[in-house]
Amino acid sequence: MQIEDIAIETEEIQLDQFLKWAGVLPSGGEVKALIAEGLIKRNGEVETARRRKLHRGDVVEIEGMGAWRVQ
Repeated sequence: MQIEDIAIETEEIQLDQFLKWAGVLPSGGEVKALIAEGLIKRNGEVETARRRKLHRGDVVEIEGMGAWRVQ
């Protein structure tokens, strides 16, 4: 799977904000639903918190949708 790099303007960003910033999902509610289904991974591990802080180099993957690296 190809990983798309997404630049952020801060040192860290919350998972739900990152996915909205990247244009992957339109709302935090959708992030919450995908987390509940176990479809979102951070650095290869299933994520359980939509407000998890991400840092540069972290990779977020959504099953069936793609993968994005925080830059």
